[in-house]
Amino acid sequence: MLVWANGKIQHVDALSGASSTPGQTYLLAGSDARGEGISEDGTEGARTDTILLLHKPRSGPVSLISLPRDTFVDIPGKGPAKLNAAYSWGGAPLLVQTVEGLTGLTVDHYVEIGFSGVEGIVDAVGGVDLCLDYDVDDARSELVWTAGCHPADGHTALAFSRMRYSDPQGDIGRAERQRQVIGAVGKKAADPGLLLKPGTQVSLIDAGLGSLVVDQESGIIDLGRMALAFRAANGPEGVTGTPPISDPDYRPGGIGSTVRLDPDLSPAFWADVRDGDLTPGVVGGLEP
Repeated sequence: MLVWANGKIQHVDALSGASSTPGQTYLLAGSDARGEGISEDGTEGARTDTILLLHKPRSGPVSLISLPRDTFVDIPGKGPAKLNAAYSWGGAPLLVQTVEGLTGLTVDHYVEIGFSGVEGIVDAVGGVDLCLDYDVDDARSELVWTAGCHPADGHTALAFSRMRYSDPQGDIGRAERQRQVIGAVGKKAADPGLLLKPGTQVSLIDAGLGSLVVDQESGIIDLGRMALAFRAANGPEGVTGTPPISDPDYRPGGIGSTVRLDPDLSPAFWADVRDGDLTPGVVGGLEP
């Protein structure tokens, strides 16, 4: 099965070749090839609505940090823009370089999953339980939700993770829901009962790996290590959240509303991520 699983993975040139930083850093991107048309931020074609940085330090807690897609950044060779524009303009390599410049962390492994893969993975594990404390009827994401916790199939979980315009916290709230979906899938996939269902195992691997693109150096073993790091980050001793944010509606001109990371707190935050010095729990968000 290992050889078969490795054969399902697609590869892309993504890594920058920058000098390594301590620990192992994974950059995960949820891509959405939406076809023709230009988005509200002036980019067109495929986009990344989900950008996550998973870091396993040499010691200390594992961190899973959501990078809002609208984060205001300097994109190499392009200038100031929203983070997700890096992928639209230069694919995985430019996204990796931009994230490295933002965080100071060298990306060791790049993993990209198509949104259709999220839907297939959730269905393969038999659905997940998700919670949201307000009603939603959002035409853009197709999410219809009654306040509370409910079972969700793949289509609903995908809408749950994409919805932004009906969220009072916008991109920040969406990042929280994306981490909730990931955590719910990880919990289901780690169920010991899955070992007794070979058919479910094959369906899960087929759904997940068939929609994955990774850097040229990564394989199924690296994805297994990433899954363990994911589980640790979402556990009681892990760290989840966002970088410290100073303005969720920063308007520098020419690119619309962006998310501005706190320029005073961010350098120390990324150093703590790198060195495993964060306290377990939820971090970041909008600073008071």
